[in-house]
Amino acid sequence: MSVRVVVADDQELVRSGFSMILDAQPDIEVVAEAGDGAEAVDAVRRHTPDVLLLDIRMPVMDGLEAARVVCAESACKVVMLTTFDLDEYVYEALYAGASGFLLKDVRRDDLVHAVRVVASGDSLLAPSVTRRLVADVVRRRRTESAAEPSPARLSVLTAREEETLRLLARGLTNAEIAEAFVVSEHTVKTHVSNVLGKLGLRDRVQAVICAYETGLVIPGA
Repeated sequence: MSVRVVVADDQELVRSGFSMILDAQPDIEVVAEAGDGAEAVDAVRRHTPDVLLLDIRMPVMDGLEAARVVCAESACKVVMLTTFDLDEYVYEALYAGASGFLLKDVRRDDLVHAVRVVASGDSLLAPSVTRRLVADVVRRRRTESAAEPSPARLSVLTAREEETLRLLARGLTNAEIAEAFVVSEHTVKTHVSNVLGKLGLRDRVQAVICAYETGLVIPGA
């Protein structure tokens, strides 16, 4: 079954270019395009895609607000598109529920890979810049709120699940975690699912943020 995608960007050349690249793949189908955030939300509601590629800066409704609505209303995975790897809005997008982000100058193969990875239920955590963003999110939130880490939140996890969360926060894939634990990837997927369910998290990105917020992983350590 094809991965259904909506591409939302106010620049027509970017939007059509991404759509052409993705539509050329045998396992990906672009079901709609959108030129602003409101159109993106409407397209998700009408077409129920698996993945939404969403530009952060758009007219009518910006990508950040659109991401909040889409993540709150559906199971569609949101990948933010940005021109800058340290765009201020990326921090809020991660909290809104985005599964990761891509720079607009992304290579063709990386774009296709990203859509497949996110559609499979994973997140774009491998690039070091994403981990840096997550760590920065937590630093900023703690500075603003003066909140201390709350490790008690993790008390619902077993020791193995807590270690799974720690490795997720370090950017390890399921295969790498399986190798570290000397277990199957299926077992690791079960651990990851348990972590998300027990902590009430949407995906691996939010799990990583949680690991930093609770002090399980220290930024820069």
